[in-house]
Amino acid sequence: MADRHRPAPTGPSDAGPRPGRPAPARAAASAAAGCLLAGAVAVTVAVVAGPGPGLTGYVSEAGVADSGYAPTYRIGVFALAGALLLLAAALPSAARVAAGLLAAGGVCTALSGVVTCSAGCPLPPFERATVADLVHGGASIAATAAVVFAMLAVLFTPAAPPRLRRLAACGAAVSLPLAGAVGLAMLVVGRGTLVGVLERVLLAVCAVWGLATAATLARRSR
Repeated sequence: MADRHRPAPTGPSDAGPRPGRPAPARAAASAAAGCLLAGAVAVTVAVVAGPGPGLTGYVSEAGVADSGYAPTYRIGVFALAGALLLLAAALPSAARVAAGLLAAGGVCTALSGVVTCSAGCPLPPFERATVADLVHGGASIAATAAVVFAMLAVLFTPAAPPRLRRLAACGAAVSLPLAGAVGLAMLVVGRGTLVGVLERVLLAVCAVWGLATAATLARRSR
């Protein structure tokens, strides 16, 4: 008779509070945020304080071998590469496509730090480029594209957390037109103030999205 009045279990919540995100994922997200912030600061210092041409050149020109701030720039680039890899590891399993894109972006970012461009970072079709210039430029472009596509992958993953999808929607809405404008300007105008400004804004948007996503993952609980 006593068993008749015993409340029936209603689900996993009866056993206690629901668990948050696994500790390794939260740790990876926190580390990603730290690496991204440190890397962005180091690259910014190298670009602003270095002897480069200011807004008329590429960001990569801060890493040219004869620049006094080249080591600072490379440290920043490697920190950003690590941030992308850590962010890929911190994403939920539902966003595996985005995680793969971020991992690829991290590898390409590291490659752009290993292979430096020559003075002016020349690229076709307006300038004669060396093999190192092409490798560096291709890796940099691929890394940025991977981050932008990762935003789209998160946005179009229905099982991804709503907050991550909202952040991805905002990032993609700003970065997609910028990426298209940068690519078109490089082909039509070439190196100059227009490309320099657009490139810096695009990279800033990618960094802000990555930092906001990492911070959200670090504190998000189910």
